[in-house]
Amino acid sequence: MIAERKGKSMEKLRLCVPCHFGLESVLAYEIKKAGGENLTTTNGKISFDGTYKTVANANLWISSGERVLIELASFQARSFEELFEGVRAIPLEQFVAKTDAFPVKGSCIDSKLHSVPDCQKIIKKACVKRLGQKYGISYFEETGPKHQLQFNILKDTASIYLDTTGQGLHKRGYRKNSNDAPIKETLAAGIIDLARVRQDTQVCDPMCGSGTFLIESAYKAMNIACGLRRNFAAQQWEQIPQSVWQQARAQAMEQIKHDAKFHANGFDIDELAVDLTSANAKKAGVSSRIEAVQQDISKLKLQKGCTVFCNPPYGERLLDIRSAEELYKKMGQVLCPSKDNPCYIISPHEEFEKFFGKKADKKRKLYNGMIKCDLYMYFR
Repeated sequence: MIAERKGKSMEKLRLCVPCHFGLESVLAYEIKKAGGENLTTTNGKISFDGTYKTVANANLWISSGERVLIELASFQARSFEELFEGVRAIPLEQFVAKTDAFPVKGSCIDSKLHSVPDCQKIIKKACVKRLGQKYGISYFEETGPKHQLQFNILKDTASIYLDTTGQGLHKRGYRKNSNDAPIKETLAAGIIDLARVRQDTQVCDPMCGSGTFLIESAYKAMNIACGLRRNFAAQQWEQIPQSVWQQARAQAMEQIKHDAKFHANGFDIDELAVDLTSANAKKAGVSSRIEAVQQDISKLKLQKGCTVFCNPPYGERLLDIRSAEELYKKMGQVLCPSKDNPCYIISPHEEFEKFFGKKADKKRKLYNGMIKCDLYMYFR
């Protein structure tokens, strides 16, 4: 059976990568670059065809997506019987060996089956039934590599996935610590893509926090695969030859542009944030390209040709909101965005432009975690 599974390693798979709403176009480009074909885009995710080689490349290279999933099945599930039979029909033995662990987690939205724990039990029972018949056993040790099964039951349609990533793709390995309100790495990377950071781009973040915009910009400019410094769940799976991962990593290392002229400057009024940015840049392997200095934004002097990224603080209490609005005014006076100094600022404040003092050339709705935001893009 092991040989049979390994023989299937280059067969076509249907894969799926979820992402932040608003970053689908950015993600589509990354998926094509990783070898994905026949893309289908829906709100917050993209499905595509690929092989195990694509799985390795996607995990290493995709910077704006959340995880790489194998789509196992999609079917109507208005009853537990339909859910059980739908899962039992999935050829799980192609992916899960006798001793492998196969935990189940998921969600139910606007469906007759609304109890997540009950659905977990039914799906697990169906998996055990299927694999038990294939392997001729009734008990599973589940001591082997983890094959996380995920389900999403939306409007009575069940979608079943197998997670190849493990910890989310935003876990690059460089940000062990962060400040109070960090921007997620995948969201920052998507914004940087929208700004078209290149090898010779000069970047500035006047409120750098833990340095995410700066580090992700360095990765983009130097063509560094964002997953190089971490491991993935599917690396432990016996059906994917280790050579697939080794070759993907070796190719990624060869593609790093060490001669890129990129440089970034980060500033923050908080000395601890500056130290955090420097420490994270060192962990990310790009400390030679990033300089962080303690400084209030009112003292900022931008060099011509510098691209600004910023996730300014905001508050939920009235006093905090007023302080944030005063900060936005100061930002507008100091940054003075133009064609020579484009600015990309993410904020949940619906009247940001009013206080900043300039209407954005373009806006894009995004979510920073569960917070609805706008990306204000100034480039003219």
